[in-house]
Amino acid sequence: MKDDNKNFVLFAVIAALILFGWPLVQGRFFPTANPPVTKIVDGKSKPLPQPQADPAADGPAAIRDRRAVLAETPRIRIDTPRLSGSINLRGARIDDLVLKRHRETVAKDSPPIRLLSPAGTGDAYFASFGWRDAGLRPPAADAVWTASGQLLAPGRPVTLTASNAAGQRFAIELAVDDGYMFTVRQTVANAGSGAVPVAAYGLVNRVGVSKDADSWTVHTGPISAHNDKADYDVDFTTIDEGAQRFTTTGGWLGFTDKYWLTALIPDQARAFDGQFRTGGGTGAGRAYQADYTAAAQLLPAGRQLTQTTRFFAGAKEVPLLDRYTDQQGVARLDFAIDWGWFRIVEKPIFYYLDWLFRHVGNFGVSIILLTLTIRLLVFPIAQRQFASMAAMRAIQPKMKAIQERHKDDKQRQQQEIMALYKAEKVNPFAGCLPTLIQIPIFYALYKVLLITIEMRHQPFVLWIKDLSAPDPLTPVNLFGLLAFTPPHFIAIGVVPILLGISMYFQFKLNPAPIDDTQKQIFAILPWVLMFVMAPFAVGLQVYWITTNCISIAQQRWLYSRHPQLKEAPVK
Repeated sequence: MKDDNKNFVLFAVIAALILFGWPLVQGRFFPTANPPVTKIVDGKSKPLPQPQADPAADGPAAIRDRRAVLAETPRIRIDTPRLSGSINLRGARIDDLVLKRHRETVAKDSPPIRLLSPAGTGDAYFASFGWRDAGLRPPAADAVWTASGQLLAPGRPVTLTASNAAGQRFAIELAVDDGYMFTVRQTVANAGSGAVPVAAYGLVNRVGVSKDADSWTVHTGPISAHNDKADYDVDFTTIDEGAQRFTTTGGWLGFTDKYWLTALIPDQARAFDGQFRTGGGTGAGRAYQADYTAAAQLLPAGRQLTQTTRFFAGAKEVPLLDRYTDQQGVARLDFAIDWGWFRIVEKPIFYYLDWLFRHVGNFGVSIILLTLTIRLLVFPIAQRQFASMAAMRAIQPKMKAIQERHKDDKQRQQQEIMALYKAEKVNPFAGCLPTLIQIPIFYALYKVLLITIEMRHQPFVLWIKDLSAPDPLTPVNLFGLLAFTPPHFIAIGVVPILLGISMYFQFKLNPAPIDDTQKQIFAILPWVLMFVMAPFAVGLQVYWITTNCISIAQQRWLYSRHPQLKEAPVK
């Protein structure tokens, strides 16, 4: 009895550490979900603002009104199925870009996500292309270029031209596809009297750090792929300490938020120098820059030279990134999504979920069907698990007798128990296999819900407007009827409560342990896990609830085949 009390106290301490210590750990290592997109007020869902969603949105610290800034310079309009905005002819900058298919909030009238914004506005964010001034004398950074057309669209490229007094003519041909990829062809025609060195460059400049937190699970901020690997180690703090440089053939560099990416992609067959550095300013107004310079080439008089760069600016949609990587040869652009260690499991789960969604039209239903598929695949293993549990159940009295007989000799006790396993042909670890299989699948779904934009703002049923966010409906404030927002720790949603109930009934169906302490642990565990899981994405909770319900049905059926599991152990 004394040992049982010690065990129970130990479990209570561990449960308290989980409940109170877990929130301190999860923010850094396991971000639970996206911020809530709705709030329940008077029993109705109200969209919440999402200030972190827009990399270049107007805010209280905006320097000047964006419309006024845009009106000050001549511009070329951009219009594609996914993008709209304009190119600034002063400086040949792509500095005005919104994403048509992605909205700031779940409200029907929500404005689209703004990715790029011109210098002089709040959270300025832009790309620019030119040539290094090392004997070439390219157009100045504020030069006004001449455009060949007024609209940049798929199949309708635009060429910007300028010249210098030394006889060199410069052209930047811009093209855009139906995704988020710009192609930039930089040409120098040398009509001068001597050879000139030509080294094209491109840069991405942004003011302020990412509004999405950088964590162990999701990388945000400076990102690159070089020398055959993706680099997630550089962050804004690293750049503050000094410029970060590399030389590579093939690869790219830029800035990433959780869902959005800008990436400079030089010619993948030629070497280039890349770097991240600060670009002036202090505090929240500090600028950061990613830039590259191609290796210089000597251009003789009477000849011309073209150097090609691509520029990705848009949402990190998985199929698009894979298309650019596999079909267009952009090295490791698909690594812009920080899949992590379980990439080999996460991507197939994503594509299967996406395939289900295209057939059923609801990601919540797709998650349920995913769960059913997984449980069907592991059903033979589950049968063996129950057979193992039945065998373990049958030898429980003998194990208890051994423990009592050798309670003062732990080594002899373990030897006798192992001999018992061998004699009865029982494997005590056989029942763990289904659980071990579920762990990478569960974590993979967690990452898919957390990092893929395809899951962002996907509704399920009723009040659940975003499966990647926590459940906003809680009985603590009478489902929004009381005019107060409960503290995060106690704001347990309806779906997590259903999760706790499903775990309770699943544990009730399990064979009752002989040990009283174990009984107490299993009685409390569902409610501890309910609190732990409450801040996680609703989609993850839907997966777990479905798993529990399938397990309950499966256990009832398997009990009919192994009735000894329900029998009270012989003492």
